[in-house]
Amino acid sequence: MNSLVPATSPDETAAVSAALNSLPDNNSALAALWKIYGAEPVRLVRTQEGRKLSLARYVRAEEFMGSLAPDAPGDWPDFLYSTGIVVQLALSSHLLDVGFPDSWCARYISLNVDRSLAYANVTAFGYDCAETARLIQVLAPYWKWNRMHLTEGKYPDDGGFTPDRVRVLVGGLVDHVCHVTGHAQSRRRATPS
Repeated sequence: MNSLVPATSPDETAAVSAALNSLPDNNSALAALWKIYGAEPVRLVRTQEGRKLSLARYVRAEEFMGSLAPDAPGDWPDFLYSTGIVVQLALSSHLLDVGFPDSWCARYISLNVDRSLAYANVTAFGYDCAETARLIQVLAPYWKWNRMHLTEGKYPDDGGFTPDRVRVLVGGLVDHVCHVTGHAQSRRRATPS
């Protein structure tokens, strides 16, 4: 992590400093995840290109939040599939920001939002919400909620979550990504002062 491209704004600088200060000295937790998931180790290098892609993923996560609105079309599996998309976009925003290559994420994380959260948390994301972690386990891998993969009307276990609770949990996660990365919230989602 010693080849980082400097942040370009005070908000970015604060977010990067906080993230780097909370990284473990030896990254043994990251090495353990590579082993657990059979992933090729990669050197994390923060770049302007990664930063731009991170922002694009964050913006897409906010856009997909609309698919979770109470009046959005679709049924429960559609809702959970869309939830998985929002979560993956948001978490990948953090991963790209700290230097994971997009191609590496596509190959070793794919649609496994549980892996995204694990890699995020060992790279200074610091999101420790047991209920969100449980939701992410229900979602992972989120392709299983795509109606094309459901057979005979049988749904995977939804963990007893309700749409309203999912919205709150996902909103909190996306807000945390905003805080950690320093990306600005869209005006649509900005918290009233």
